Amino acid sequence: MFYKDERLALFIDGVNLYGTSRNLGFDIDYKRLRAEFARRGRLLRASYYTSITEIEEFTPVRPLIDWLSYNGYNMVTKTAKEYTDSKGRRKIKGNISIEIAVDAMELAPRLDHAVLFSGDGDYQPLVKSLQKQGVRVSVVSTVRGPNPMIGDDLRRQADNFIELDELREVLGQPMRADPQGDAWLTKQASDTPAPPKSFEHQES
Repeated sequence: MFYKDERLALFIDGVNLYGTSRNLGFDIDYKRLRAEFARRGRLLRASYYTSITEIEEFTPVRPLIDWLSYNGYNMVTKTAKEYTDSKGRRKIKGNISIEIAVDAMELAPRLDHAVLFSGDGDYQPLVKSLQKQGVRVSVVSTVRGPNPMIGDDLRRQADNFIELDELREVLGQPMRADPQGDAWLTKQASDTPAPPKSFEHQES
């Protein structure tokens, strides 16, 4: 539930949200996403978090970062480290959960409602801490699709669970044939779709 006069902030785990929407068969229209939640309350900040590598001069995530930066989003990027696993596959290390937690706790005194776009169960302690400060927390993820995308502890802790699939008509768009944006990091992090842990970056 949302109230028009409440102070609202969005915290978007880019890779996790990408994996969740793709699991449901659509991509996110970030212009519509921001507009939708600005309509629901007094939107103070919409923050998008992702990791990028320094090795490559260009990655598909950079155009998305630029677009979001010029269209009302607070962009938070972290330098990811690349490594090769035991099977010779290229992997990425670059967990952005700490950045989300720090920003959310710093903003908490000025917030009434925080909306977390992630199904990662590791955020459960953050949700609990925000609630202790009087902040209501909604979590956007899904229990639908071929893979469950939200940890049970996180869903139970949240004040509200918002099913992403039910927002499809509001902020969704058809999947691109050539994945862009955080698709690049998701592909590097995991070769095949999997439950939420596969869409987490590993701790650096």
